[in-house]
Amino acid sequence: MRDRGLDAIIVGSFRGRELYESYLIDDFLDSIVVLPRTGDAILLTISSSRVSRIFESEQRGIVSWVTDIRIGARGSDTANLLLEIGLARGHIGLVGFGPTAPGEMDGLIPLGFWRGLTAGVPEADFQDFTTDFSDFVLIKSEEELVLLRYAARVSEAACQSMVQASRPGANEADVYAEIMRTIYSHGCDVRYPFMSLQSGPENIAWGAPRWLMRAEKPRILQKGDLVQAEIHTCYGGQEAQVQMSVALDPVDTDIRQCEEIAYASYDAGLRAIKPGVLFSDVVEAMEAPIQTAGCWSKTPLLHTLTFGSTGFTPVNREQLRGTREERLELDSKPGIRRPDLMLQPGMGLELEPNACLGMKRVNIGAAVVVTRTGCEEFNQLATRVQHVAR
Repeated sequence: MRDRGLDAIIVGSFRGRELYESYLIDDFLDSIVVLPRTGDAILLTISSSRVSRIFESEQRGIVSWVTDIRIGARGSDTANLLLEIGLARGHIGLVGFGPTAPGEMDGLIPLGFWRGLTAGVPEADFQDFTTDFSDFVLIKSEEELVLLRYAARVSEAACQSMVQASRPGANEADVYAEIMRTIYSHGCDVRYPFMSLQSGPENIAWGAPRWLMRAEKPRILQKGDLVQAEIHTCYGGQEAQVQMSVALDPVDTDIRQCEEIAYASYDAGLRAIKPGVLFSDVVEAMEAPIQTAGCWSKTPLLHTLTFGSTGFTPVNREQLRGTREERLELDSKPGIRRPDLMLQPGMGLELEPNACLGMKRVNIGAAVVVTRTGCEEFNQLATRVQHVAR
């Protein structure tokens, strides 16, 4: 804030994926947080019921990080607070301009909030502070790493539950329920998009299962299926994401090949990670085995935790001509967002290589953290396809 000449920053959740307010208050209260360059954070929340939960925690001996709490979190309320603390003509950093996370390419700030804010303090100078803030959050402190490692252990347990639940005759809802039961029973939650789950021998789709979105029956699992999930376990604001694949043997040779290439990409990423390396260098290392094998990739190979940089690869998509995916994929422009981000110790990364041949896809991977000499792995099960024969 000193380097940018800012008098204060404004950070709100705005219902965004990363819940940026929680970094400043160690909580999630549907709130706006104003942090002056000198002085303590001030919290504006939407209702008193949010604050009552703070009081309940305090009765249990857990002290809130913020003590100045106000009711009312509109743009006009935020403007009135800036007037109160003498920043009618202040230089204010605002977190929430786009892009912030997948699906948030135009940012998070509602038009109504922006209008109320700027009308209330028309002489204030508002600057985009989103990237500065998200880059700061990318570097995990020792305390955050404790939380992240716990979330990763819960992810590992959830992966084991997925292996046990995935069997011919079960349905996708059975698998989904067992994964979520494990996560919740360990006192964790999941972050949007909560959990992707797809199954079948040729299923290139990704995202939440269709039966969560519309009136479709959960698919019944069969031998030869690949059951795949992206699980976003979150504890204390730290997300330990994994991409888990379970093969219901016997699976065909294409899936076996995709499995081999996905792991080669994961291993190449692990070996490429070290302080001072560019984000793009790791993406390119992960891309090489996929390109050589003639595979393509549907989803990113790598992204930061939280979202800052994301790395897609465009290789070998010509094989999609004449398929149902041609119109979707050949017109897209996959690439690397913020390729020049330099890796630093404490930075969280998600390695999530996916290798596809036609409509067959294998996705594996998990979170790691950059160390002084390389990286620390948190998970094992999700970094390989787990085969079951029942």
